[in-house]
Amino acid sequence: MQGEINGLKTLILKDNPSAYCIHCFAHQLQLTLVAVAKKYYDVDKFFDIVANVLNIVGSSFKRRNMLREDQAKKLEELQVLGEVHTGSGLNQELGLQRSGDTRWGSHFKTVRNFIALFSSIINVLEFLASEGVNYLERSVAKSLVNDIRSFEFVHMIFLMLKLLAITNDLNIALQRKDQDIVNAMKLVGFAKRQLQVIERI
Repeated sequence: MQGEINGLKTLILKDNPSAYCIHCFAHQLQLTLVAVAKKYYDVDKFFDIVANVLNIVGSSFKRRNMLREDQAKKLEELQVLGEVHTGSGLNQELGLQRSGDTRWGSHFKTVRNFIALFSSIINVLEFLASEGVNYLERSVAKSLVNDIRSFEFVHMIFLMLKLLAITNDLNIALQRKDQDIVNAMKLVGFAKRQLQVIERI
């Protein structure tokens, strides 16, 4: 079941109630990772904060535009300083997409883009904290600024980036159409060893 057609599983089960649907290796891994992560308070809290920031910053065109403009301004400053290179395919505009429990790699992309846009996100939230339309909006924005500037959040975002990079590589490898179970188990073993190295640090 690759999820290419919405409701396909339901249609198949309606025609043949004894059918047994099997998720691909990558989908099983993603579902397992999400289930395990939600059992840990710190990880669950981290993703709640990220989701709240994405909801606040991405809830209006004006805020998304502020994020884009701030990102473009920072890129221009880096070009003047010679810290980034220009060329085809370089310096693409980054967006903040919401992560989905069943979308492969979406958590990794969300965390990676959040880090890249961190200062722009802070600027948008600080603007909302002082210029928000009502007290609730200002209060929520101020609270989120404090949350994402905390040591715990910054530590967690870089830890999650490392963990999700390892599992993202594994997900990509497991999605290959010619993947067999023996090779898949070797890849899982390799990812497990990488995760154990991080655990010892």
